[in-house]
Amino acid sequence: MKATKLVKRFRIDNPEKFKLAKCDPSDTGGLDIEKDDAKAFLAQGIERLSELQERLYAQDRWAVLIIFQAMDTAGKDSAIKHVMSGINPQGCTVRSFKRPSDEENDHDFLWRSSIRLPERGRIGIFNRSYYEEVLVVRVHKDGLERERLPPSLMDKAVWKNRFKDIRAYERYLTRNGTLVLKFFLHLSKEEQRRRFLERLNNPSKNWKFSFADLTERQRWDKYMVAYEDMIASTSTNKAPWYVVPADNKWFTRMVVAAAIVDALEGLNLSFPRPRGKARNELAKARRMLAQEE
Repeated sequence: MKATKLVKRFRIDNPEKFKLAKCDPSDTGGLDIEKDDAKAFLAQGIERLSELQERLYAQDRWAVLIIFQAMDTAGKDSAIKHVMSGINPQGCTVRSFKRPSDEENDHDFLWRSSIRLPERGRIGIFNRSYYEEVLVVRVHKDGLERERLPPSLMDKAVWKNRFKDIRAYERYLTRNGTLVLKFFLHLSKEEQRRRFLERLNNPSKNWKFSFADLTERQRWDKYMVAYEDMIASTSTNKAPWYVVPADNKWFTRMVVAAAIVDALEGLNLSFPRPRGKARNELAKARRMLAQEE
């Protein structure tokens, strides 16, 4: 299966018809391959991604924002680690968004993300993002209270208004040269249980577990409703959501890498060609160095 075809399978192009229940977390796109073959496919994607990132950095015209959202243990950290392993660190930043500070709660809900957007020529990765404001804040009843919004603004329309604001915000970013890619790593509840047990039973992974994770797990159904609404309301042509099956990490990484490569290919990136004075200076420098022989 070609990368573009693989990616299209999981890109949400018709959000008005989107139903999360129809997405299979264990889907592997019909691929039945060995682990070594999966690593080889991923390596090819990483190699191409590295080439494209070099052009992105040199051209210095586009910025790339990659957003990861998922339930605990879905593999956000490992996807970032493996897929971006060939990237030059000089041109890439990773931001993790935890519970907002008092200062962040005193600003609008997009503020803390806005000040961490990637520069032109760079790839910025958000491990969680402003979408937490329509997920965690929505599931937890006291979420809006901590943000100290005026009571008149905390009505039933608050989530629809935030979706509207996010669509406008991402439209603004794309119109100003930022490519926006959004990945929801779709994990099954049973696979999450298995991964939690693995963390508990393996001393080297105990540090990854927090009892608060089980508290969030008890809200699973509410989160699924919030995720479905979020994706259906904010997946657009310029800033699409990719709902990536996450029960098989090898497949998750392949899809994420393919989607990023496919999107960067669409930017027609190229190395800048010197013109005018710069071109003359290069010719002069070449002659001067040649004369030293």
